Amino acid sequence: MRITKNHLKLITSLNQKKYRIKNNLFIAEGTKVIHEFLNSSLELEQLFCVDDSDYKNVVEKTNISEAVLKKLSSLKTPNNALALFKIPEMKPLLNSGLILALDDVNDPGNLGTIIRLCDWFGVEQLICSKNTVDCYNTKVVQATMGSLTRVSVVYIDLELYLEKSDLPKYATLMNSDSIYKTKLPENAILVMGNEANGISESILKLLNQSVSIPRFGNSQETESLNVATATAILLSEFKRLT
Repeated sequence: MRITKNHLKLITSLNQKKYRIKNNLFIAEGTKVIHEFLNSSLELEQLFCVDDSDYKNVVEKTNISEAVLKKLSSLKTPNNALALFKIPEMKPLLNSGLILALDDVNDPGNLGTIIRLCDWFGVEQLICSKNTVDCYNTKVVQATMGSLTRVSVVYIDLELYLEKSDLPKYATLMNSDSIYKTKLPENAILVMGNEANGISESILKLLNQSVSIPRFGNSQETESLNVATATAILLSEFKRLT
């Protein structure tokens, strides 16, 4: 099969969220990421590859030139393939275990890293406010390195979700008790805030617990941690102590 103008138009359009939603498709790039998705329950729509030696068992594939791949790719150094996968249906909400919730996290790299952290620490579900960056954004997909296949990401009205949940709800605040000295529950919701503004006031008032990550530096002048870095520390402590 040869790549068509319609293919080119479709792939280019999927860089925008509204067209991902309209076509129910997202882009994955690179051999490792694509194989992670191929070995999952996700459904492949079409594979476009320069060299098909790594994809001998894939039926829905189209050979393309390096020049075409470079034109379509969002990577500075394109790998050898690009694939379109169908966006899966949202999984049911969980109400047990440690659940991570994001309040308007905007950076694709941060979200991708956080999804990988959820995968690493065994957090099965990630709750996102509706204004959090789309997890099927090409940069997010790339940053997850395949972890998107093992973590359920749900976009929801975060205020309503928190209001209805009876789990303890944790915020990370500068002046709270140190997480290293806090007894943490096995079942809880941990909320992480926006990169620039932290947790919004409307969400903060719904949270009934708080912890802090203490600063150990002598200067005590570091303003804050990157949201993905803070998430790694917090997930590690929640899992270590439960």
